[in-house]
Amino acid sequence: MQCGVETINDCERSPGRTGLRVNFTEKGEVKERREKFLTAKYGSHQMSLIRKRLTVEMWLYDELQKLYDPPTEAIDVDIDTLLDMDTDEIRKSHLYSLLSDCKRPQQDVSCFVNDLLLKIHKL
Repeated sequence: MQCGVETINDCERSPGRTGLRVNFTEKGEVKERREKFLTAKYGSHQMSLIRKRLTVEMWLYDELQKLYDPPTEAIDVDIDTLLDMDTDEIRKSHLYSLLSDCKRPQQDVSCFVNDLLLKIHKL
């Protein structure tokens, strides 16, 4: 987009206005549009809960990367599903069934499951 400033001759000028006007001309298509983001404002307590949850999610992602090195397929461990379960025994059996195809030693998997259960109790 190009902006040009022109002067208006005396017959087109209205009283009290300056002799300038702005013309906008297109100079080709805009190739990239700026992305727009919707942001929300949260209270400090809600933000601390979000930060806690994000910390656990990032830890979970990193630990799954370590367990499945090199990554074979996407493993979806849903924290909300785990939190909705009634007991730790049900959570453990669910996690062990999700991690059944892991090639790492059973001790590593057990350590991961126990650490995850400790972390989700703090949420």
